[in-house]
Amino acid sequence: MPGPSPDERPHPSGRRNAKGIRIDPEAEAEPEYRSAVVSALVEHEPGVLSRVSGLFSRRQFNIESLTVGPTTVEGHARITLVVEETDPGIDQVKKQLAKLKPVIQVGELDDDAVRAELVVLKVRGEEPDKVQAITEMYEGRTLDAGPRTITVQITGDQQKIDDAIDAFRQFGIIEIARTGQTALARGDTPTTPGEEPGHAKESEQESESAETQTGTYDD
Repeated sequence: MPGPSPDERPHPSGRRNAKGIRIDPEAEAEPEYRSAVVSALVEHEPGVLSRVSGLFSRRQFNIESLTVGPTTVEGHARITLVVEETDPGIDQVKKQLAKLKPVIQVGELDDDAVRAELVVLKVRGEEPDKVQAITEMYEGRTLDAGPRTITVQITGDQQKIDDAIDAFRQFGIIEIARTGQTALARGDTPTTPGEEPGHAKESEQESESAETQTGTYDD
């Protein structure tokens, strides 16, 4: 049949896989992962951590660290998660967390949030003066010192903790315990959306108000 030769025919841009199916370079690109700090305000009740950890186990989220502790509101606790995921994965972490019954609010912290963690290191004690110098350099403190081992504590942001651990490696790190990051939003910004530190939940306030009114009627 008349017509241009194969070399003269137009060739669409793009790639094809082994089966000859055209693929979208953007869709086939390797997904970009980033680190995100997610804060969840939860009811401080038995089984909360098991529910959260079970969620992550089922969904296979890439959790770097998890910390939990009380807040200014009695009966509430704050769970701080550091996740290494794609943007869709981070969105799923927040959405799935928000669905759990004990969870009150969930939010992702901005990059300028105040972050800190703690590490306790036990190193060999052959060079106590040098160990003390490194400890002071990173504004840490000595928790225990003996003829064979020295245990120190360092607090700070992730980079400071990483640098301190690298500095102590020269002495031989015997044991290490690291908490993972905990964080709060900077300034007046609430750490989780709608959070009102120091105040009870609206439902609790309404209940107390109803009890007060009932007492008035009884009088």
